Amino acid sequence: MSALIDVILPVFLVLGFGYVVSWRGLFSDAAVDGLMRFAQNFAVPVLLARSIAMLDLSTSYDAGLMISFYVGALTSFAIGITAARVIFRRTGPDAVAIGFCCLFSNSLLLGIPITERAYGPDALAGNFAIISIHSPMLYTIGIVAMEAVRSAGTGAGLSRVGFNALMGVLRTPLVIGILCGFAIQILRKMTGHDLPGPVWAAMNMMANAALPAALFGLGGVLFRYRPEGDGRAIVMVSALSLIVHPGIAYLLGHWVFALDTAALRSAVMTAAMAPGVNAYLFANMYGAARRVAASSVLVATAASILTIWAWLAILP
Repeated sequence: MSALIDVILPVFLVLGFGYVVSWRGLFSDAAVDGLMRFAQNFAVPVLLARSIAMLDLSTSYDAGLMISFYVGALTSFAIGITAARVIFRRTGPDAVAIGFCCLFSNSLLLGIPITERAYGPDALAGNFAIISIHSPMLYTIGIVAMEAVRSAGTGAGLSRVGFNALMGVLRTPLVIGILCGFAIQILRKMTGHDLPGPVWAAMNMMANAALPAALFGLGGVLFRYRPEGDGRAIVMVSALSLIVHPGIAYLLGHWVFALDTAALRSAVMTAAMAPGVNAYLFANMYGAARRVAASSVLVATAASILTIWAWLAILP
């Protein structure tokens, strides 16, 4: 019970605060959009740039950690697409959008604050290592799959599909922030000089505002979603995101790769997060399975309060 109260509840209280003030009309849709634009396009990319720039790349990138997390993510993606096509009889684009909901966990806005509250800020190196390739890799996979499905029968070649995927990924603010973080790392190592103190101070100010603003704004965004219809698909997405993905990460990390405690916690807790708002944005961008994506984000986020509690109890 202490984990639920001390670790999970504060994060969801901030999210719930954003939900309630939006529900009561105290925070307009335009204000929510502006806050989320600030968080996702500016503050969170700065947080990522700062965190990646400060990572010890020689120790943070553990192959077992990465394989444990991403095998779980890709397995959930494959199951989601297959079930959407075969069981729910959805179109190809709908199936990819539903699969993307199973693939893209809310590793940053929920995974970071919950892991930090549970295990402290020193436990986040594995989380940021996962996140450093999370958006570039998974957006590339999702966009390539969607472009391939949409171009089927049109004569578009693989080069065109690949180009569309690359352009889509490189325009993502989170990816830009990650690339800036690696650029700072390289610059510091090549020159032997750090960034000026005022630059770090400004980055810290922006980074410190990122998660509270994003969580509050996420609550406002979730208020707009209504869980209606497509119940079986929503349950499937929630189960794959909250149980299957972290379950695979735990089995691989614990039994196959024998990860140390910190790495295992990072792999499983990052995998245990519900689909993020980016899952809905992806579906909305392509006009595919938007209702399933929106409802899955809301339902899975609410259900994750209990499943995260269970994973915290299982982990050492």
